Amino acid sequence: MSLTQFDPLANIRLFEDAFARMNSEPANRPWSPAVDIYETENELVLKADLPDVEQKEIDVHVENQTLTIAGERKFEKQDAGKGYHRMERSYGAFVRSFAVPNTFDTEHIAAEYSNGVLTVKLPKKEAAKPRQIKVAVKTQ
Repeated sequence: MSLTQFDPLANIRLFEDAFARMNSEPANRPWSPAVDIYETENELVLKADLPDVEQKEIDVHVENQTLTIAGERKFEKQDAGKGYHRMERSYGAFVRSFAVPNTFDTEHIAAEYSNGVLTVKLPKKEAAKPRQIKVAVKTQ
């Protein structure tokens, strides 16, 4: 049996941390875009949700079998006439990195950005693509 020390201020500190995050500048809140990765017969596809990120703010590169997506969602400064009631979206820079298996050709990576979704495609190397081999049956 182990003894755990009771901290009566723990819940208050959690509340203070949440309140501080809620009231911090939106540009200072870290964020990480959601990403789906799936494999088809011929390629590896990565889709990242990047709403309100300008295409010029997105950087996609591969180095040492690691695919990195970086960018920034900029915060629009408040106009004098706008009074936000709630701000839940995060802003600022982000970086996501993913290991790419050796079976994919990182030399022929392709990326497109449409409707706030970045799609990155890495084709499979020829040796990794499935092949069907015809088996001949001998009759005796």
